[in-house]
Amino acid sequence: MSTSQPRWENNRLEEVQDPRPVYVRYMWKMLRYYWIVARGYRLDPWNSPYLRWRFETFLGPEAASLDAGKFFRLTWKYRDQMERFVDWAEARRRYQRRRVHV
Repeated sequence: MSTSQPRWENNRLEEVQDPRPVYVRYMWKMLRYYWIVARGYRLDPWNSPYLRWRFETFLGPEAASLDAGKFFRLTWKYRDQMERFVDWAEARRRYQRRRVHV
């Protein structure tokens, strides 16, 4: 049995040592993802073909005929799932960047 800490505990220690509040880290992750995917549609993301496709794929008929109000309602309603997706996307981005630099 190894005396070093399991991998998940090391990650947890890094999280605890980060001086920024959790909501600040979450907000920056969301803003970064939004900034990347809403290119060309940053002031009206509900018109972005990519974001429309993402919403329709994830939500199905509920995301049909997306307008500003519906976009923000759905974003708020499914914020927990979107947070998990953004976490996943960030992990993939970090992995891909690491693979390029190796």
